[in-house]
Amino acid sequence: MAALWLLCAVALGLGRGRSWAAEGLGAPDFPELGDSLREELVIAPLQSGDVAATFQFRTRWDSELLGQEVFHYRLFPKALGQVISKYSVQELHLSFTHGFWRSRAWGHPFLQAPAGAELWVWFQDSVSDVDQTWKELTNILSGIFCASLNFIDSTNTVTPTASFKPMGLSNVTDHRLLRYAILPREVVCTENLTPWKKLLPCGSRAGLAVLLKAERLFHSSYHSQAVHIRPICKDSQCLRVSWELRQTLTVVFDMFSTGQGKRDWSLFKMFTRTGLEACPLASQSKIYVALSSRDQENEPFDVSPPPTSVQEVSFQGDRRRYAVYDLQSRELSNSSRNLNIMLKWKGPQEKGDPLAPVLYTQRYIGGYGLQKGELNTVIYNSHPYRAFPIIFMETVPWYLRLYVHTLVITTKGKDNKPSYIHYQPAKDRLCPHLLEMLIQLPANSATKITIQFERALLKWTEYPPDPNHGFYVSPSTVSALLPSVIGMKTDSMEESPLFTTLFPSSDGSSYFVRLYTEPLLVNLPTPDFSMPYNVICLTCTVVAVGYGSFYNLLTRTLQREEPRTGGLAKRLANIIRKLRGVPAL
Repeated sequence: MAALWLLCAVALGLGRGRSWAAEGLGAPDFPELGDSLREELVIAPLQSGDVAATFQFRTRWDSELLGQEVFHYRLFPKALGQVISKYSVQELHLSFTHGFWRSRAWGHPFLQAPAGAELWVWFQDSVSDVDQTWKELTNILSGIFCASLNFIDSTNTVTPTASFKPMGLSNVTDHRLLRYAILPREVVCTENLTPWKKLLPCGSRAGLAVLLKAERLFHSSYHSQAVHIRPICKDSQCLRVSWELRQTLTVVFDMFSTGQGKRDWSLFKMFTRTGLEACPLASQSKIYVALSSRDQENEPFDVSPPPTSVQEVSFQGDRRRYAVYDLQSRELSNSSRNLNIMLKWKGPQEKGDPLAPVLYTQRYIGGYGLQKGELNTVIYNSHPYRAFPIIFMETVPWYLRLYVHTLVITTKGKDNKPSYIHYQPAKDRLCPHLLEMLIQLPANSATKITIQFERALLKWTEYPPDPNHGFYVSPSTVSALLPSVIGMKTDSMEESPLFTTLFPSSDGSSYFVRLYTEPLLVNLPTPDFSMPYNVICLTCTVVAVGYGSFYNLLTRTLQREEPRTGGLAKRLANIIRKLRGVPAL
């Protein structure tokens, strides 16, 4: 098993340094000691005319949580602290996403998540029964976030061997301690947003969280909220460990259509609020506005009011300029309550063809009929001269029976043999298919992965209430280290914004990216449910009539009724009949 981890690490370049440097949510920065809170908002206009806003709240907790019971909680939410302590959680990553991030038009996000609900957890090696602990943990998280995580069971849970590694400081290397699940049909609404905001130290009453209004966030093209918990180093020697909670929320507003053809935007136009104050418990509260990127030497728009400072940031193999608004600075302390950041484009406001990112993918269903089909995934490498490997992971429900011998990988019309394949076959009604492959992507190429499947016929009790709507298939996952065009300065991580530490690089030659494809909607052979209804009605009628008649015959008592002797009326009648000469009654 150690050889497998080494193979994948060498192929992606993840073997350099610790795990945080390859795949971490953040580099090992060492801020002030004690509990701390840092919040920031990153606003980035997209080439498609949309505007992406990313909120990030980082809560650091200096506490030895594992192995002892903690009674005092200051900034770290008590609900999550008790979960980590009770279930021996090493890392926890949970996301709720509505919509799909369009990498072809929007570029790479800071942190992409699949549509629906995604949960993956690393447990401590002290956990004896991982499956039982995983089941109890999903039930607890379902109650905390008001979600359907209690529907996670063995039929949608897998244990990847190479696609997911610990993001924080961790000595756990046994992949059997990892559990991963996706609910692609999960509907994200304000019931999930409310408990997410309650985890913030200031809630939604102060700080940047006052902009998080459900009626604006869910009236957008894309919405994703996430919770990431991991251990990090407390000092440079990493002798002590702290806990880090990152709450991220990304939303994409379609300002081009809602603005009647104008791409100008403002804080009030996006969030219908301008009054901002830093959270009293936060040590940092900043707003970043993207000014330029690699394909734009000059700033294509004007930003007002003037920012506190302008900062150049190295992010995702690119140098970008950001206007910084520090809500805790003296310049903005008096005007922050009326702060309304506005952006006006200089040139013609027309939608152009956006530049393709280095790596993007798409997925679709092929074939016809309701018996057989095929899964098609196309992965694009748009780099003009650099080739790089990727780890591709596919999770398919058990009712789509894969034919692994039909797996075909083609690049530029030629077969592309993977360096490593891990396949775990599904078991009916027990576990799904799991397919992981290490594939080399040539420069400026499109790699197509095709595998055929057969649709199973379910029991009539296994169909959902709307069977004709179809069944959702979890998205595929693509993990890669993309080549960088610049070198990253690792000595200035502490001064850099939080979002630059999402996917850092250990030497600046590459940066880590994880992408998700679209979830698929597959139709299965569906019986005519009106016929079972008719059969049930007819059977119930026959049973009711037959059983009712038989029951009456067995329980009814037949008695002879004796005639009653006269009363006053009968005597009067007999007197009249006697006077008339008629026999008495």
